[in-house]
Amino acid sequence: MSENVGIWIDHRKAIVVRISDKGAEMSLTISGVEKQLRRMGDSPMKGSFEPQKVPADNARTRAFTGQLNIYYDTVIASVSDVNFIHIYGPGIAKTELKKRLVKLGLGKKIKGIHTSDKMTNAQFTAIVRKVYIKK
Repeated sequence: MSENVGIWIDHRKAIVVRISDKGAEMSLTISGVEKQLRRMGDSPMKGSFEPQKVPADNARTRAFTGQLNIYYDTVIASVSDVNFIHIYGPGIAKTELKKRLVKLGLGKKIKGIHTSDKMTNAQFTAIVRKVYIKK
């Protein structure tokens, strides 16, 4: 049996479960991305300099996108050597990851994208096993 992977991903963390002849192996990647940046200084802001203490929206978006790109690249590096990939997750992170995999020429390895809510590590491992291990 070749090595296959299931990835549960959102913008905060990715759980990668590798299934091989040796069994299941799980790894966790934390993104460190904070979607809503905070204001600097005292709150509530007072005075005429308040707008200077809030980053511009386009600067926030660039910072957020840059952090996500690093996060996705880390996840992709951990699964680039496998044969098949199933991607799970509750939001748009799973489709963003799929787009990056396709862009890098790894799209043929994707065998399914599934919407799923949060679950325990044991539950996710069981789902990935069920997909790849046929009885």
